[in-house]
Amino acid sequence: MVNVDTSLPSETTGAAAQLAARFSAEHPLKLYSGWFCPFVQRSWITLVEKKIPYQYVEVNPYKKEPEFLALNPRGLVPTLAVPVGAQGKEQKPLFESNIICEYLEDAYADEEKYGPHLLPKDPYQRARCRLWIDHISTRIVPAFYKLIQHTQQKPYSLGQAREELQKHIQTLVKEMDPEGPFFLGNTFSLVDISLAPWAKRLFLIDHYKEGGHGIPRDGQGSDGELWERWWKWYSATTERQSVKDTWSSDERYILAYKRYAEDTTNSLVGQATRDGKALP
Repeated sequence: MVNVDTSLPSETTGAAAQLAARFSAEHPLKLYSGWFCPFVQRSWITLVEKKIPYQYVEVNPYKKEPEFLALNPRGLVPTLAVPVGAQGKEQKPLFESNIICEYLEDAYADEEKYGPHLLPKDPYQRARCRLWIDHISTRIVPAFYKLIQHTQQKPYSLGQAREELQKHIQTLVKEMDPEGPFFLGNTFSLVDISLAPWAKRLFLIDHYKEGGHGIPRDGQGSDGELWERWWKWYSATTERQSVKDTWSSDERYILAYKRYAEDTTNSLVGQATRDGKALP
């Protein structure tokens, strides 16, 4: 979850703007969002994949509405307003993107009404998916921010940050179904969703950091097959319709992440990375 940099534009663009407009009508299930936020995109992709009716509410960073702050006084996104009672006129809040995604998976489990399951039915396989979602959240995502927030003043080099991100990605790839294209094979799951927003944002590291993310594309070397499997996953995931439909224009992300590249962002994630602490 993130705290908003108040100079950011306050509306979606591109495909995300079209999707947000389609789901702007009043509905008791509301996703309070920030277009720039990868944690929001996790939850939004899940709503799309599960074919769940909802209302998309963009949180204006200049003016947070009282109804939103009543649900989440810290003003963090994503926040899911969950209807309660027979009429659904009252809402209770959920935050934390992975928790929201699992709630949506559990609460909208009827595949005759909604989209397919995003976690396996087998208890062990479900637990295994959660294990690798945790790896993404506690290893890969922090390494992404450590790399993009690198400056000359850091006690670690750009190369060290790049190697750390690559190492954590490799650990995940080794656990993927060997054929793919997704983590579980042909089945798109919450494991894929949990990493998809940062996979889409890898181009920002190429844009802002000398040498970029440095992940090999030619399939050469001792890790060539591993990286070929990564790019197979990457292509299938970033081209997934739900991922593309929840994406604003590239130019907007370049603007938003300039603060991260300069290590001046006020977000809680950026501050935690700057201080060498675990992400909130």
